[in-house]
Amino acid sequence: MTVVRRGTVRREELFDALVALLLAEGFAHLTLDDLAARLHCSKRTLYALAGSKEQLVRAAVVHFFRGATERVEAAVTACPDVAERVGAYLRAVAAELAPASARFFDDVAAFPPAAEVYERNTRAAAARVQQLVADGVAAGAFRDVHTGFVADVVTATMVRIQQRQVAVATGLDDAAAYARLTELLLHGLTARG
Repeated sequence: MTVVRRGTVRREELFDALVALLLAEGFAHLTLDDLAARLHCSKRTLYALAGSKEQLVRAAVVHFFRGATERVEAAVTACPDVAERVGAYLRAVAAELAPASARFFDDVAAFPPAAEVYERNTRAAAARVQQLVADGVAAGAFRDVHTGFVADVVTATMVRIQQRQVAVATGLDDAAAYARLTELLLHGLTARG
């Protein structure tokens, strides 16, 4: 293994460990010293990843969503049934969010650089759901619905989930809220036979 490859692998391992830590415990209360100690590395190593704690947190949130998006898309690709792809997508989103603690989501909501990353991913997810619904309508698997309206409702719900409003109103964590959204959406779209 080359030195460059080892460095890339180590960087990915550090980001994976950092993401796992932040998902489990949040980040607002942690200092760079705390992070270095918990990740068994030096602060200098962390500074090689990002120039400040704020930049490091943002980079970790980006890393989390990049990996989650890849795994979610793999779940959709593995689903041969066009009608099931919407459900596969939203269930995969719920599974990706499941390890994240309420403290993590609260910290993300309170930290604008991380909230912006979550919001951007939420918008992309809503657009992807709209495309999956349109594909299902075109294939005759779903009722003929106004996909723009469906996407707007899904987007509004996803934004409310991201902004912690659903958690406050219902007590559902983000993963459970996505699971309930999946049920609601699929039951509403299914073509009646």
